[in-house]
This record gives sequence, C-alpha cells and structure tokens, in this order.
Amino acid sequence: MFTSRARAAGSAAVLTVVIAACGAAPSAQQTDTSVTAATATSAADFGGFDKLVEAAKKEGNLHVIALPPDWANYGEIIEKFQAKYGIKIESETPDAASADEINAVKTRKGQDRAPDVLDLGQSFAISGAAEGLFAPYKVQAFDKIPEGQKEPAGLWVNDYGGYVSIGCDAKKITNCPTSFADLLKPEYKGKVALNGNPTKSGSAFAGVYAAAIASGGSFDDIQPGIDFFKKLKDAGNYNPVETTPATIEKGETQISIDWDYNNAAYAPQMADKGIDWQVNVPSDGKYFQMYAQAINKDAPHPAAARLWQEYLYSAEGQNLFLKGFARPVLLPAMTADGTADKALAEKLPAVEGTPTFPSPAQVDAAKAKLAGGWDAAISG
Repeated sequence: MFTSRARAAGSAAVLTVVIAACGAAPSAQQTDTSVTAATATSAADFGGFDKLVEAAKKEGNLHVIALPPDWANYGEIIEKFQAKYGIKIESETPDAASADEINAVKTRKGQDRAPDVLDLGQSFAISGAAEGLFAPYKVQAFDKIPEGQKEPAGLWVNDYGGYVSIGCDAKKITNCPTSFADLLKPEYKGKVALNGNPTKSGSAFAGVYAAAIASGGSFDDIQPGIDFFKKLKDAGNYNPVETTPATIEKGETQISIDWDYNNAAYAPQMADKGIDWQVNVPSDGKYFQMYAQAINKDAPHPAAARLWQEYLYSAEGQNLFLKGFARPVLLPAMTADGTADKALAEKLPAVEGTPTFPSPAQVDAAKAKLAGGWDAAISG
C-alpha cells in the first residue's frame, strides 16, 4: 500500500518504527579531528569519509520523520542504508507534511526524539534555513549539484523531484484529463482531488503553482492558481478528500493532482487491484520542483545525519530515487559519467522542454499569498 505525502498515513511495514520517549539529546560525538559532529560541514572535518562512518556507527541511530515508504522509494532507501551501515532508523509519522517537520524541529529541540534530518518541499526548506534551523553541510558530491539547486553553504540541497501531474482512474473516467483546463469540464464533477493542503504540503503547493502557470500566472503570480481552484470548487468539481492510495482504491479520488513519480508509482500497484491508473503531465501547466534535504542544527545523532546525506547523494542513493520514478538531482552528472541506471531512467514519464525554477524570493511570496488566500478560496 502506498502512502501519500500530504501525507496520508498508510502501511509503513518496511520501516523500523520507534517512537522514542522524550528526553535530553545525547551529546554530539567527538571525532578524531577534535571537531564535533554537530559542527562538521563536510566529511573532511571527521578526518575523511571512513571516520564519518565510524562516528555514525558509534551513535547507532537515526531519527527521521515524514518519509512514507512508497514516496520516491524511501522504503527501500531506508532498508539499504540500515543494511549497509548497521544504523537503526527510527521512522516516525510517515504521513506528516513538510510543515510538521519544521514544527518538530522547533518543539523538540534538546530532545532525543527530535528529527535528525528533514526532507522538505522547496518553500519549507527556504523558510527553515532563514529561521536558522539547519546545519550547513556539503556532501562529497556537492560540487556536482547544479547552482540554484542548493543553498551555497549546504543548509539545504535539492535531492529529487518531479513534475506536477494528473492521475486518473481510466476505468471510472471515460476521458482522462490532460490539462488544467480540462479539469473544469462538467464531467469531472466532484472528482478532482489534491495530495494535501497547499499551505502545509509541498506537493499540493506545487499543484496550485502549476495551475497558476496554466491560467496565465507565473512564478511571480500564484494568484491565478488560487483562483483556478476556487473556480473548480464553484463548479462542483473540487474534491476536498486528500488523495491516498486507499482513497484511489476505494474510488473516492478518481482524479488526483500529484507528483508524476507518485502517480507513476501507483499505476503498477493499482493494476493488481483492477484499476487502470493513467498519468498525464498537464499540457498547459508544466511545473517541476525538487524536494530538499536538510540536517537539523540540533540533531541528536549528528554524525548519522551527515552519513545519511552522503548516502542519499551517492550514486547508489540517487539510483534508488530513480527506481521510485523520481528524477534525482545528480541525474545529468551521473548520465555523463555512466553511473546512472539507464533502464530506470527510460521508465520516467516523458516530458518535453527544460524545467525552470522559481527563485527563493518568488517561492516565499507565493507561500505568503497562499497562506492568506487558500482557505477563503476553498471554504468561502
């Protein structure tokens, strides 16, 4: 069963789930180079990668939050990391949203149940860095990551991403929509859902941004996207049920606006249940976004947190994201050096053109506009 990162809860059987009791965070491990793990900005500060591994193994644990096992293949990523390094991953609340991750960092400061690392929608990564919540760290592959996909000091670094897409149960919907304009048609009354609330969820935020682009807006103007969803609601087409695999299986969300890697991953699993789940990147609203990784400045397991980052940006970790239909940030570099899995890359949904990205200032402005207008548009 899939989970959705709105994030609706689902099976997390592949994870080692441990909800630790409240308590004081363990002190950061001292490395051989007399630099504490909590202040290390690269593997070199530990005396090299092998010393980082030693320090992380000594800590023995990593606490993560908001990582659904079937979101971008996180279940397998977690399993492989645990097997490779012998570090137990405590995975809490896989259904949490990006906003919940930020809140956990703030409210659990000094506790051993604070999240060590975060996987965040772009807008939340930017705001969290601005609030001083993250530790700067540059993974070994840092220089290969394109400019604009990382905060210069490594406070956050984009990792994987995808396009906003429209998933559709083709056995229940005669003509699956291929554009945002299609979604306003009377035949889709009560059927168009989002994966979450855009003021809390990165995927839903992107859905509104894509709708804005499709409706004459831009990175500087998300208001047409808010207006679009108001029109969708007024037409009776908007479905307030947040998409999960369970709602798809039950027929409660027959059309879902979500990342292409989520919708693409649903398809083979839903086929086993007799559901023909089709995926289209909307022709009038192509929007690509990446999720970012960050390390909690007050991580209770600072060495393990840094080793986790190194793993995610290794060729092994990046190919595991690719296996989950997500587009890893290092895919261009790995394609060039031959380390990308070509067979997996060929399975990605085809999209024409080169993606462009909003600036941090544009994302902040869009987030503020949504915070002030979304509830009024949908509940008003």
